[in-house]
Amino acid sequence: MRRVHKFYKRPEKSGFDERDYPVNEKIRIPNVSVISEDGQPLGVMPTFKAIAMARERGLDLVLVAPKAETPVAKFLDYGSFKYQKEKALKKQKAQQKKIELKEIRLSPRIGKHDLDVRVEQAENFLNRGDKINIVIILRGREMQHQDLAKVVIEDFIKAVGQAVTVKIEEPVKKQGNRFGATISAGTPKLDEN
Repeated sequence: MRRVHKFYKRPEKSGFDERDYPVNEKIRIPNVSVISEDGQPLGVMPTFKAIAMARERGLDLVLVAPKAETPVAKFLDYGSFKYQKEKALKKQKAQQKKIELKEIRLSPRIGKHDLDVRVEQAENFLNRGDKINIVIILRGREMQHQDLAKVVIEDFIKAVGQAVTVKIEEPVKKQGNRFGATISAGTPKLDEN
């Protein structure tokens, strides 16, 4: 028998949710404002009467605006309606630009070549449109040289800024034994005199 972790949460389905658009007998409201399939308003009527009219026409009664003062229902082919909504959601999702947050880890004792490699990685990430979280974790005696960690991060940002315009999203901050800053591609907010 397979055990399921007690804190397991099923991933949510992204897309059309049938609970947003009740159909026929799932409509629990006594009176609805009805719109015909060609967009003509038929007025307010009892839900059971509207369902009967929809069935006579071979269509479904779909509640399209449940939060209106008098909820609005429309005569539709529910399968076609659902397909159009899913298609619109897919199109909307495809047009969204996904920005990832990439992490680049440095150390206070980082060598020149390693720093150059990290700078090159950062340039590639920024050219793709990703944000970068620069992190230095201090261990042991490194905690006594916190100023060195700030200097390494600031030097890294300057080195990246020579090839790509850099926008500092979050300045260098200390969080426990970590120092971090977040940068993205763009124009810097610094005023140049």
